[in-house]
Amino acid sequence: MSRNKSSKRPKLAHEGFLGRLNYFMVRALLNIRQNIFVNVLTIGTITLALLIISFFLLLFINLEGLADNWSTRVQVTAYFDQELAPQDLAALRARIQSLPGTERINYITKEEAVKRFRARLKGQESLLEGVTPDVLPASMEISLNRQSRDNQAVEAYVILLKKIPSIKEVQYGEEWVKRFTTFMNFMRLVGALLGGFLVLAVVFIVSNTIKLTIYARKDELELLGLVGATKLFIKAPFLLEGVLQGAAGALLTLVILMASYFGFLHNAGNFLSFKPSDAGLSFLPAEYIAGIFFGGMLLGFLGSLTSLKRFINF
Repeated sequence: MSRNKSSKRPKLAHEGFLGRLNYFMVRALLNIRQNIFVNVLTIGTITLALLIISFFLLLFINLEGLADNWSTRVQVTAYFDQELAPQDLAALRARIQSLPGTERINYITKEEAVKRFRARLKGQESLLEGVTPDVLPASMEISLNRQSRDNQAVEAYVILLKKIPSIKEVQYGEEWVKRFTTFMNFMRLVGALLGGFLVLAVVFIVSNTIKLTIYARKDELELLGLVGATKLFIKAPFLLEGVLQGAAGALLTLVILMASYFGFLHNAGNFLSFKPSDAGLSFLPAEYIAGIFFGGMLLGFLGSLTSLKRFINF
């Protein structure tokens, strides 16, 4: 019994999950130090690839924001035969507000309609001589929420609005809404196709670049296999190396992207006739920044994983 106890192999410092992880991490960092040029090339490739996707995301998000600002022009106008009494107006406003899709209601009296008309014809007021407020109808300008601004949603809203007895006529710029909806659908389709193509191209380029780093150490891989090293023991440092390369590339991407964005905002006034900040331009949201960082790590991991298949049977 005592002999069995005394012959038991002592536990090594690198055994256990944390010990092995520490060993693999040290080994991955050592591999990077021993192959500086190839790793710099790999990180540069990942950075360039992620930059292409990041610039595309930044452009697409700001185009979406610009289109969303345009969509606020989608407005439904309901006209009345005569001005409503205060109690009738309150009841009608409450009824319209209860319709799904209503965001804001603005009541325009006949006097306000004439003032607007005069403002639009500034410099040609003589054309309005003799025009009284009774000529123009009172109306309600109804703004719709974001989910109800496409063509089908607006048409469905107008059908509900026309069922209200006191409303004489409804206008909403049907042609403009159709064109806007078509433009948005086309932009999203092009964005999805182009984004998908960029992702596939990036994965292919990064995978082949990482394959060069592993090919440069094929003798080391073969030697480890000959001395009986397990597949996990061989693969883990290379996979961690890919993750570190991806993380470094992602960080460089975010630094370059942020510097380019704020540099553009600072100098745009020198060659543009408007301030980009006034146009509502914005940087990537936090979730996109996190997605780029973890996406870079995943890209490095997958690149190493697919490259190792040539030398190790999984």
